[in-house]
Amino acid sequence: MTGASAPAPRPDAPPASGGARTTGLADTAAPRPVIASEVVHDGMIWDVVRDTVDLGEAGVVRREYVRHPGAVSVIALDDDDRVLLLRQYRHPAGAELWEPPAGLLDVPGEPLQGAAARELAEEADLVAGAWWVLADYLSTPGGSDEALRVFLARDLTQVPVADRHVRDGEERDIVVRWVPLEEAVEAVLAGRLRNPSTVVGVLAAAACKARGWRGLRSVDAPGDRVAGPGDGGGA
Repeated sequence: MTGASAPAPRPDAPPASGGARTTGLADTAAPRPVIASEVVHDGMIWDVVRDTVDLGEAGVVRREYVRHPGAVSVIALDDDDRVLLLRQYRHPAGAELWEPPAGLLDVPGEPLQGAAARELAEEADLVAGAWWVLADYLSTPGGSDEALRVFLARDLTQVPVADRHVRDGEERDIVVRWVPLEEAVEAVLAGRLRNPSTVVGVLAAAACKARGWRGLRSVDAPGDRVAGPGDGGGA
């Protein structure tokens, strides 16, 4: 009802699944046979692909999606648990968004953490001495095979001025801001921050902080990506 306050959560409420616990809950790689595949748009960074897919008893369907190289992002926290956010123009959204340092997996053979470290240095002039995996997600699984890994980076130091990356394009006008983690969480929940890596990373960092940073994965943790139809795994 309009104006009514939200009901308080019940600590003793059963799981929505009817009592089944979520231990072991995980997405499962289960690609269906692709009968035919064609590139309908050959883009500068990603392509649009049309697959003819055999769904068994559900029949044969055609699906178009963006084939993406994948990406990484970095939730960098300082000693006061402030998170580094960068304001950057995003043309498809027509907006300046507050984001963590992030970038494409566009260097062949580069490890995921290596790509994250490169982006942190190029976009924020920072080097991190401690790294963990914070979260993995698929950005738009109904229309793209993009997989993205979010890292947590701490023990931060500045890149020497002589070694700093020269930024151009949208990155030239990046604005840097250090935001208390709790303030960033409030901005996400209020809908003021909408970049997906910001939303996922900030909320994941807050959840991990609330449980004493237990359970963080090492940087060499397997990439638990659900394999895209055109590959056998990934980030």
